[in-house]
Amino acid sequence: MPELPDIQVYLHALESRVVGRTLTRVRLGNPFLLRSVSPPLSATHGKKILDLRRLGKRIVFCLEDDLFLVLHLMIAGRLRWRDADAKLPGRSGLAAFDFAHGTLVLTEAGGKRRASLYVVEGESALTDHDRGGLEVFDANREDFRRRLTSARHTLKRSLTDPRLFSGIGNAYSDEILHRARLSPFKLTTALQNDEHEALFTATQEVLRQCTDRLLTETGDGFPDKVTAFRSDMAVHGRYGKPCPVCGSPVQRIVYAENEANYCAGCQTGGKILADRMLSRLLKDDWPRRLEDLEK
Repeated sequence: MPELPDIQVYLHALESRVVGRTLTRVRLGNPFLLRSVSPPLSATHGKKILDLRRLGKRIVFCLEDDLFLVLHLMIAGRLRWRDADAKLPGRSGLAAFDFAHGTLVLTEAGGKRRASLYVVEGESALTDHDRGGLEVFDANREDFRRRLTSARHTLKRSLTDPRLFSGIGNAYSDEILHRARLSPFKLTTALQNDEHEALFTATQEVLRQCTDRLLTETGDGFPDKVTAFRSDMAVHGRYGKPCPVCGSPVQRIVYAENEANYCAGCQTGGKILADRMLSRLLKDDWPRRLEDLEK
């Protein structure tokens, strides 16, 4: 799922292409993308794009007449900038946002259609799409601590909860926790003062550095290769590969449709965290520490 750094890069690329331009029409390739009824999508046709915003992991197009298009890419939604009146890709094409000088194409890989588009009228209605997560770059240490300890969860769950923190998902939470040298399943209520400080610093550093890196890579182009799996990541998507800090093989725990990637050497004192399915299957053969893997 595109997260804060990816959304920021999309916004940067879109700003020079659509702000101040007139949206001539929106073509739907899949009617299930549109999740709102009133105002109708046609109400946005012929309206100028006045501004762009990020609302958590959502992209907001601010149009004339107090109208907003709220786009949530979910896991597999991606944006492409194409020539004017570009044809929608057959199966993956969900929508085309047409401008006189080009077309913004929305695609979604896979068979599940999770991306969503809402037409919203008025700022008060727009707030209904705000999950309330803390904007980390606008927060100080105490703000961060209060939000983190407002619920008793694991660190992984808290960082990825959009009601607690804005724009952080599965990929960057792995990177943040590795930078902070904290277990993804340590409870928020069990953190010491120095661990709170480490997590706050790591969150800001990772998100800022990753955003800056993506912006540099993209330049004036359009980000056509937004992915949660990047070669420069420390642990996310790097199961079995050596940790760039200590060299230990990166571990993972798979649950539901997500997974947590971590380094046992850096984050859990050498302890291999139990995977519910595999640990039950292997029982006594389940490796509990890094040295057990070597055996």
